[in-house]
Amino acid sequence: MSTPNSADTGLGGTRTQLLPLYAAGFVTAFGAHSIAATLGGYTDGPHTSLLTLGLLLAIYDGAEVILKPVFGSLADRIGARPVLLGGLLAFAAASAAFVIAGDPAWLGVTRFAQGAAAAAFSPAAGVLVSRLTAPGQQGRGFGRYGAWKGLGYTLGPVLGGVLITWGGYTLLFAALATLGTAVAAWALLMVPGVAPLPRVRQTVLDLGRRLSSPGFLRPTLALAAATAALSVGVGFLPVIGASRGLSPLLTGAVVSVLAAATAVVQPGVGRARDDGRIGDRTGLSTGLLLAAAGCAAVVIPGIMGLASAAVLIGIGVGVVTPIGFASLAASTPAERLGQTMGSAEVGRELGDAGGPLLVGALAAAATLTPALLVFATVLAATAALSTAPTAGRHAQTSNDT
Repeated sequence: MSTPNSADTGLGGTRTQLLPLYAAGFVTAFGAHSIAATLGGYTDGPHTSLLTLGLLLAIYDGAEVILKPVFGSLADRIGARPVLLGGLLAFAAASAAFVIAGDPAWLGVTRFAQGAAAAAFSPAAGVLVSRLTAPGQQGRGFGRYGAWKGLGYTLGPVLGGVLITWGGYTLLFAALATLGTAVAAWALLMVPGVAPLPRVRQTVLDLGRRLSSPGFLRPTLALAAATAALSVGVGFLPVIGASRGLSPLLTGAVVSVLAAATAVVQPGVGRARDDGRIGDRTGLSTGLLLAAAGCAAVVIPGIMGLASAAVLIGIGVGVVTPIGFASLAASTPAERLGQTMGSAEVGRELGDAGGPLLVGALAAAATLTPALLVFATVLAATAALSTAPTAGRHAQTSNDT
């Protein structure tokens, strides 16, 4: 008989056990944004097609959309720890392969391989955060996890640019290989094995019923909308800044403020959720309304409008993220956490791509400021949906208020 671990006994894991999981969140965010933010230089020389640039930006997220539900289900079947370790090592191997190849033409293949690896270790890390965190501290766990991911989003463009300036893409991918290997080794040493739980056989109808329940749809829709707001803010606030005559330094600082605000607020929001000071429906709707207000704040002239937009969008996203994941964990059977987290992550990835597409299409038909105002109304409407009462006996959690 195996010895019960912290997850099996219902006791929370130690900070030492959880820190490598937070670091895995940093890896996926840093890996995605350190490359994406520096791909503009890839259009120099023989790589002049903007279509090529667009494909390189999309291929990482595309791999995640396709594979996250697959690896999430695998984590439920064989345990999340081996999926986490395998994904981190695959991420490191893909990055090292690019260094060894020494040919920039392999960048697209490497990006896809990195995205596939992230599709494995990202939902697995979320499962382990939930399993190793006590039931009454899920908000804290996901708040810290989200803060580390926010740190990756913040530092990725800056450090990625520094590394490419010093040594090109070779140095950047060597750093990513080292980072993935180091976090995998850390997790191997510190993260305990969490045995997969016995599962009742699930039909396709059962899966559809669970993924269409309010307990899944409400937080997933909110997470998708918040991720869309984050992507829109990062992508379009610098465009507005440039149109107002602001320097690249100032527009870059605006994006950094947005990412930093997202990271800073998440641990506190998670604690408030666990302490019962903010309910899930209230938190999700409040966060989306803050993000909507941020998109509308672009009507304020000058740098103040952009700074206000960045802070409000960042705080809004930071409110939604830990509450959304904690709500998903609370409403999901423990033996199906991987499948749920993987499916919810697909919603986030779709929001990440769909938000900029929507705003871009609207801006093409009108101008950017009205497009952002329309997007703000979409966020506000989603916030209203998040406050809708939950039907059914089993769909409501203690924080679902």
